[in-house]
Amino acid sequence: MDQTLAPITAPIPVRASSTDDPAELLRFAIDAHGLGAAALATLIDIRGGAARALGAHMAVAADGRFCGYVSGGCVEAAVASEALLAMAEGRDRTVKFGDGSPFFDIVLPCGGGITVAIHVLKDVGALRHVLDRLERRQAPGLAYSPERQTLEPIDPLPRACWLDRDFLTVYRPRTRIVLSGQTIEAQAVARLAEASGYDVIVRGRGEGAADIIDPFTAAVLLHHDLDAESAILEAALHSPAFYIGALGSTRTHRRRVERLTAMAFGQDDIRRIKAPIGMFGPTRDATSLALSVLADVAAARLVAYA
Repeated sequence: MDQTLAPITAPIPVRASSTDDPAELLRFAIDAHGLGAAALATLIDIRGGAARALGAHMAVAADGRFCGYVSGGCVEAAVASEALLAMAEGRDRTVKFGDGSPFFDIVLPCGGGITVAIHVLKDVGALRHVLDRLERRQAPGLAYSPERQTLEPIDPLPRACWLDRDFLTVYRPRTRIVLSGQTIEAQAVARLAEASGYDVIVRGRGEGAADIIDPFTAAVLLHHDLDAESAILEAALHSPAFYIGALGSTRTHRRRVERLTAMAFGQDDIRRIKAPIGMFGPTRDATSLALSVLADVAAARLVAYA
C-alpha cells in the first residue's frame, strides 16, 4: 500500500500575552525552554524612528506562543516566525524589518527600520540571574554575542548598547511608589499606580520608610499637614529616591523649606522636592491629581534611567 508522509507544518505564531514587562518575558522564556525550546528576540538596532527602545525583548516558545514587543505590534508575528525557524535550525539569526529590510511587505508605520537578534536559548542560567537580581531590586545586565551565540550575565551599563561585538542589555527593577497620606488623593494615586504596574507601598504617619526607598523608588507625600509628612520626608531626603514629591501650595512649600533649612538640610537636598507635586496643576479632584503625580513620576524615571 502506497503511503505518503504528511508535510510537517510550522506552528502558527500566536500572542500569549500583551505584557512588555522584562521580568515576565524572561519567566515566559524560562518556562518555554523547560517545555522544549524557546528563543529570545532583542531589538539591537534602530534606523530612524521606532516604537521601542534598544534592548526591548520578545520571548517565543517552540509551539508558536510569544509575548513582548520589539515594535508597536506591526512586526511581532513576523519576528515570532523567524524565531520558530531559528529554533528549527538550532541557530541564531539576525533579521531586519522596515527600512533596509528584504521584507518589502512589512513596513513600519514610523517609516524607520529595526534589526532584531534572535537567540535560541541553550540554557536559562543567564535569565535566572537577571530575575534573581531584579527580585532583590538590583539592576542586572546581559551580554549577547552573535558570533558565539551566547548570552552571559554582566554588570549593567547605563543603557543598552553595543560594546565591541557584543550587545549589552540592561534591566532595572520596576518603579516603586512609597506613598504617604490618608487622603482621598492618596487613595486615587495608589489605585492608578497599581493599575500601571508599579510596586506600591503605603506608609502611614510615623511609619518607617528608610529601608524600602531605593534608587528606583518615588516618594509621594500627600498630607495636608507638614507635621504629618515630616518623618517620611526626612527619610526620603536621606535616600537615593529618584523622585520626591509633596502635596501643598507654593506658600505651604515655603514653610516646608524654612523647616528643612532649620533642620540643617542643604539647598541641594531641598531642591530634590517637587512641590507643588505633579506634572500639571492646580488640580481640583483626586483623579486629576493622581494622573498629574504619576505622569511626573514616569517623566522623572525616564530622565533618571533613559
